[in-house]
Amino acid sequence: MKRTLHIEVSTLEESLDQFGDYLQQTIEGKTTAPYSGIGFESIKDLFATLSPKRLELIEQLKRQGPMTVYALAKKLGRDYKNVHTDVKALEQWGVIERDERDCVQVPWDEIDLKIPLAA
Repeated sequence: MKRTLHIEVSTLEESLDQFGDYLQQTIEGKTTAPYSGIGFESIKDLFATLSPKRLELIEQLKRQGPMTVYALAKKLGRDYKNVHTDVKALEQWGVIERDERDCVQVPWDEIDLKIPLAA
């Protein structure tokens, strides 16, 4: 089964409504597909978290597979401290995770990004 991380810009109210719908389906005994998602209140917040450097880091990890933060910094040609900071932030958001060897990895097959456009 393909693992997808859904990332979107939405209000807190919209996110709570979506959670409520999912919860109601579960209470009613309906089969629901696993859903993993992150919501940001603004495009600015989303791009502060998923900066171009962090997106490059995610792509490199997905392409190369699990590795240490040191090896990742070396592959990216970036300073270890900056990569470590990016890894910590992405771990906190659930975009990347560590395996049993303490290597970082991307557990997702795809990231689905949804940005509503203003009318």
